[in-house]
Amino acid sequence: MPHGLFITGTDTGVGKTVVASGLVRLAASSGRRVVGLKPIASGAALTPDGLRNEDALALAAESSVPLPYALANPLCFEPAIAPHIAAAEAGIGIDVQDLVAWYARATSEADLAVVEGAGGWRVPLHPDGFLSDLPELLGLDVLLVVGLRLGCLNHARLTLEAIERSGRCRCVGWIGNRIDPAFARLDENLATLTRLLGGPALAVIPPLPAATAAATVEHLDHPALARLLGLPT
Repeated sequence: MPHGLFITGTDTGVGKTVVASGLVRLAASSGRRVVGLKPIASGAALTPDGLRNEDALALAAESSVPLPYALANPLCFEPAIAPHIAAAEAGIGIDVQDLVAWYARATSEADLAVVEGAGGWRVPLHPDGFLSDLPELLGLDVLLVVGLRLGCLNHARLTLEAIERSGRCRCVGWIGNRIDPAFARLDENLATLTRLLGGPALAVIPPLPAATAAATVEHLDHPALARLLGLPT
């Protein structure tokens, strides 16, 4: 299987999609055969082709390896609620081993996969587990997106501890996203996050007029991120 990078966040709505799609765009522009994947998504519009989730479509739009939608986003639910509740309401059982098999199929033509999670690291998924079971079983590297707002220090540190506790994944870095432009004491909080997370941010994304991959990619120009994507530095 290709190298995989799992994008998680300190919470929902912190900018995982704009970071993930930006990374896919960056890798594709450098010639990598890259796929952007969304294993599970809740919050979708019913189209003539079926349910479609905006985050999954954003990832697919930047991928250099085209995939059928059902392979890029195998679990898609209409209500914007917790994925395990949406799955239960739809009468669909989720087996993480099925997702492991899906990942092998979805990445068969790629040399890099950027996989966006849902919500935070320990979002419930199947009856007895979490979405994080998938990257743990696959041994994917994890990149943490920290939504820079009040409360992020606690959320970031707890997420890092949960990632490290399994012993199956390594957190390879973090990206700060300024989702609250009025967040007070930004520099002091970034310094605290550097201490709590074991190193400085690989990127800090400023408030953007439009949260798109094209707008984000210029803020992801960092040698460490390039190395994570297997790009020349």
